[in-house]
Amino acid sequence: MNKYALGALAGTMTCTFALEAAATEWNVSVWGKRRAFTEHVEKLAELVSEKTNGEFTMNISYGGLSKNTDNLDGISIGAFEMAQFCAGYHADKNRVITVLELPFLGVENLEQEVAVSSAVYAHPAAAEEMAQWNAKLLMTSPMPQYNLVGTGEARTTLEDFDGMRVRATGGLGDAFKAVGGVPTSVTSSEAYQAMESGVVDTVAFAQHAHLSFGTINQATWWTANLNPGTVNCPVVVNIDAYEALSDAEREALDSSVPEALDYYIANYGELLKRWDEVLEEKGVEKVVIAPEVIAEFRSVAADPIRDQWIADMEAQGIPGQELYDLVESTLADAKGGS
Repeated sequence: MNKYALGALAGTMTCTFALEAAATEWNVSVWGKRRAFTEHVEKLAELVSEKTNGEFTMNISYGGLSKNTDNLDGISIGAFEMAQFCAGYHADKNRVITVLELPFLGVENLEQEVAVSSAVYAHPAAAEEMAQWNAKLLMTSPMPQYNLVGTGEARTTLEDFDGMRVRATGGLGDAFKAVGGVPTSVTSSEAYQAMESGVVDTVAFAQHAHLSFGTINQATWWTANLNPGTVNCPVVVNIDAYEALSDAEREALDSSVPEALDYYIANYGELLKRWDEVLEEKGVEKVVIAPEVIAEFRSVAADPIRDQWIADMEAQGIPGQELYDLVESTLADAKGGS
């Protein structure tokens, strides 16, 4: 091969290596299987790849990188660049966002859930706390109000909740504990087994999770309107990885978040439309709790748990009252505009 051919080959190889070096690939840690709860992550990856002509891609792993309860730790050490977790898994590590898990906040739909979560995520206290774990809050995973599935006789009064063993985390667990329930925080992936083996009598989930993790297949009844609250599950990115992105890559990522959330909400809406059909198919009784029972539950659980949460946060130097007021005002604005 002559020197001109060698020079051309070397130039081609250098160009190839430069192109390879320019490509950015992120690993993303989620869990379970692809479902309504992860559709915004899937959509985000699709949009980012499109906007960067395939130069910024995401490999989404369902449990292959980390346990769900260890995802924040994985982000903190840079084991992967993006992850999803739920606040109730380790409330001591993400105290600020647990305001969104307080019971009976009054959130009525997924759009309102996005509004209040986004407001809290944007608060300096949230950013500061997450920075301790080298994490940046990117977007929420909005979920409807949780409801119970259970075995045996349907539980329709607060007296029925006394002694009830329930899979519920965070503020939801506190709410059921306030009325005599016995909450356990087994992971979502372990909920079916806990129900099957009798470790728990009931499981509190959003609809997609009852389907995805199979608890609906163990159930004889489901509470249609208890609506005690929900959990908050952010998607976070490793700060170092985020800051290492080029301006174009960062713009592609940030600008894709609203569209990914819109897609998630539309997709979840389709699931909710067919939920009654699912109950009928599986022979699960739809239980409607009396309004006076819900009112009693709220009075016993909501105010004391909220007041205690605010006091605990303030004692730790976190602006608990300010955060709760932010949720309230954001929710009022969201309801006013809907």
